[in-house]
Amino acid sequence: MSTAGKTITCKAAVCWGAGQDLKIETIQVAPPKSHEVRVKVAYTGVCHTDDYTRSGQDAEGAFPVIFGHEGAGIVESVGDDVTNVKVGDHVILLYTPECGECDFCKSGKTNLCGKIRETQGKGVMPDGTSRFSFEGKPLLHYMGCSSFSQYTVVTDISVVAVDPKAPMDKTCLLGCGITTGVGAATNIAKIEPGDNVGVFGAGCIGLAVIQGAVQKKAGKIIVIDINDSKKEWAEKFGATDFVNPIKDLKPGETIVQKLTEMTNGGFDWDFDCTGNVQVMRNALEACHKGWGQSIVIGVAAAGKEIATRPFQLVTGRVWRGCAFGGVKGRTQMPGIVQDYLDGKIKVDEFITQRYPLEKINQSFQDMHSGNSIRAVITMTD
Repeated sequence: MSTAGKTITCKAAVCWGAGQDLKIETIQVAPPKSHEVRVKVAYTGVCHTDDYTRSGQDAEGAFPVIFGHEGAGIVESVGDDVTNVKVGDHVILLYTPECGECDFCKSGKTNLCGKIRETQGKGVMPDGTSRFSFEGKPLLHYMGCSSFSQYTVVTDISVVAVDPKAPMDKTCLLGCGITTGVGAATNIAKIEPGDNVGVFGAGCIGLAVIQGAVQKKAGKIIVIDINDSKKEWAEKFGATDFVNPIKDLKPGETIVQKLTEMTNGGFDWDFDCTGNVQVMRNALEACHKGWGQSIVIGVAAAGKEIATRPFQLVTGRVWRGCAFGGVKGRTQMPGIVQDYLDGKIKVDEFITQRYPLEKINQSFQDMHSGNSIRAVITMTD
């Protein structure tokens, strides 16, 4: 029996307040309005950004909310005026939308899109309301996705149809971490064969950066992480060297000095995948004088600021950032999925745990223990 146009009752992992564990609740999901799509979520990844907002460190964090932004599923119904997806399509949710009409989209200079930024940041749909409710009270959306619900409603510019041959328990991870890292190394950085590349932080995004650097035939790919267990992971994805700043420095030696020596002057390109502002500074200062570029991917806690001596920039180093690897989701995601199907991008190898929705809190515990690269949550009963 068709559920189109009707309110759906389903399960969702709801966060009722900052610092609290998620609670599995039975919620209501209203039908999609104009330019909206309701998706039956099949699988979702669990990302550090979800935990960052859950912790209360996110300045935009608001509660109660349904987290999750690495989601894949099937279109259940569409609102009026939706033309880019149809019922039954296999889709990936996009926390970075692509309208093709705003100044950002038309500039050709960025993958950022401004059309729904204001309302997305407030946890509501473009009309200022939510499609989620619990016992008659609204629940907030998250990053325009809310993939921790068995059904979600997103705007039509925040979803893309992909090849149904691609397994959704893998493609969900292309909704954030893997695409962010690979894209940073292949879209944003202009790595040339033989370049020295540094990767600070060997979580999901850092490992994905390594993948991209390997694709670009980088020379040395040096991974910096304080967790020795990440060495094996880094090497598995193609790193040539691993440095633990806590254990591998000589007395009085700084991490910047160590890396500068290892690279004969510094990195051509490096990437912060930690969100730690001191690490961001180290990454910049470990770049090669005259041309080295440091790309910030990690999200720092609210209120944190970066600092360095201006001379670091005057002498030619470049500090910049990127979101979602510079990828335009609706335009480029089908090709990224095809690359996965063709064996050009590793995805399966990132999955370290799988849980049913009822055990989603375990995935956050795994993340904090350092034992998780990516957990995949099965959303169906």
